[in-house]
Amino acid sequence: MTQQSLSALIAHLTAHAPAFAQRMQAAGLTPADIRTPDDLARLPVLRKDDLITLQAQNPPFGGLLAVETQALKRVFQSPGPIYEPEADQPDYWRWASALRAAGFHADDVVLNAFGYHLTPAGAMFEEGLRAIGCTVLPGGVGNQEQQVRAMHALGVTGYVGLPSYLKALLDKADALNLPLKVTKAFVTAEPLPPSLRAELQARGVTTVRQGYGTAECGNLGYECEAENGWHIPDDVIVQICDINTGQPLPAGETGEVVVTVLHETYALVRFGTGDLSALATEPCSCGRDTPRLVGWLGRVGDAVKVRGMFLHPRQLHDLMARFPEVHRWQAVVTREAHKDYLTLEVVAPQAAHDLEERLRAAAREVLKFRLEVRRVDDLPPEAAPIRDTRTWE
Repeated sequence: MTQQSLSALIAHLTAHAPAFAQRMQAAGLTPADIRTPDDLARLPVLRKDDLITLQAQNPPFGGLLAVETQALKRVFQSPGPIYEPEADQPDYWRWASALRAAGFHADDVVLNAFGYHLTPAGAMFEEGLRAIGCTVLPGGVGNQEQQVRAMHALGVTGYVGLPSYLKALLDKADALNLPLKVTKAFVTAEPLPPSLRAELQARGVTTVRQGYGTAECGNLGYECEAENGWHIPDDVIVQICDINTGQPLPAGETGEVVVTVLHETYALVRFGTGDLSALATEPCSCGRDTPRLVGWLGRVGDAVKVRGMFLHPRQLHDLMARFPEVHRWQAVVTREAHKDYLTLEVVAPQAAHDLEERLRAAAREVLKFRLEVRRVDDLPPEAAPIRDTRTWE
């Protein structure tokens, strides 16, 4: 991005997004002070919790929307809740470049196995696939037999979704004795262990590429044929920042992924994703000259990603406030055969026999997660809200 275009973007957002203007004023900045990406570091990081608070105080977009709501194509809701606007323009979330790098082209028929209900991932990737010219089968998650039969009948050649879900579909296809033609996959929203990539490739999906993004920001990085980190697209500014000071770190050092999205619709400037990574700046063998993220290195806060969605301790506290008969509780995340499982352990000696059923139903409503409930005799008073036992070998 040129100095002039960054300055123009900051000036536009300051003029049209009141909450962003307040951020600038609080930092003692004017649009003339932000001329280069380095200048962005003068603005404090906007964190996900800040976004939730802003939207709660000034619904629905917290004063960060820089256009009229009527100008939007879609509005999504992610856990928090956080409302994400989508401008009425092709490939607003900018996934086409990542999909092209993974070998998708106009002749492909692609199963999109990301959710379409309220959350943005399904529409995000459909927009990217359509920008390339692919034909899309909007599968979402669930109804595996129905999806496999459709994939077989339509000759589906590509897949986007969770890597673990692709494995589940291949298993289902084997059980139904229905051969599939899927040879390429773009996966994200959960780790891709080398063992799972190798298994998918051995089963005919010869190209398995992963990417990185968020519900708020869209595409933030993708693998090329070298499979050596995630290339940062040229339509976003990504900084790796010290988790305490918010200041950018040198290449190779681990810090928080902080993003400035270069569009005039929504003021996502210096947005802290909460994810940890590092920058690799040495040349890539693919010939692309963009810097790369080395991969996902953890979370800044306490949120945990389960089956592709973040689970926040705050959400669990809100859920459990409905169940005063539960003395102590802890959510436990496990993983078996490349699949995540979520179990809520509760200490509730006097609770009614239907506690488990009521908790499962409330979790589906409040958390949008399916989980198992297990009564236990005791939990330590200092038990964390979430215990993640997964390994990624």
